Amino acid sequence: MGEVTDFELAAIGATAPESVIAKDMVKKAAIVGPILILVFGLIWGLDGALSTAYGLALVVANFVLAAAMLSYAGRISPGFLMGAALFGYLIRLTLIFLAIWLVKEASWVELVPMGLTIIGTHLGLLMWEMKYVSLSLAYPALKPTAASKESSSK
Repeated sequence: MGEVTDFELAAIGATAPESVIAKDMVKKAAIVGPILILVFGLIWGLDGALSTAYGLALVVANFVLAAAMLSYAGRISPGFLMGAALFGYLIRLTLIFLAIWLVKEASWVELVPMGLTIIGTHLGLLMWEMKYVSLSLAYPALKPTAASKESSSK
């Protein structure tokens, strides 16, 4: 069996489910992000707002990187996909640790709002997304809405 290329996926109108889910999570982060930045900015001042924005950027980058790694590995082989899932998680955790460690002594960093943002938005976005993910092979990414079902049947 041959490898399915991006060109072939585009030809049939398919996209990698990981990419669809990651894009949806980025949209949800764009909704929640300004609220978190405002709230933590009111509590911790400008440094809290900047730390919250940095933490949110780390979370979004983590989800996008995870989707990119999994969609790339899924085109190669199931074994490579499993390895990318396991070791990619460890790599991404290390990158988040390094990103925090490199700025922890900066004058603008408030570790409490950054930590709350990183932990809270990871868990919150995942829980929010679970409601919309389809566990069906017919719709492998997000559950279709009534409007998308009608347009696909035409």
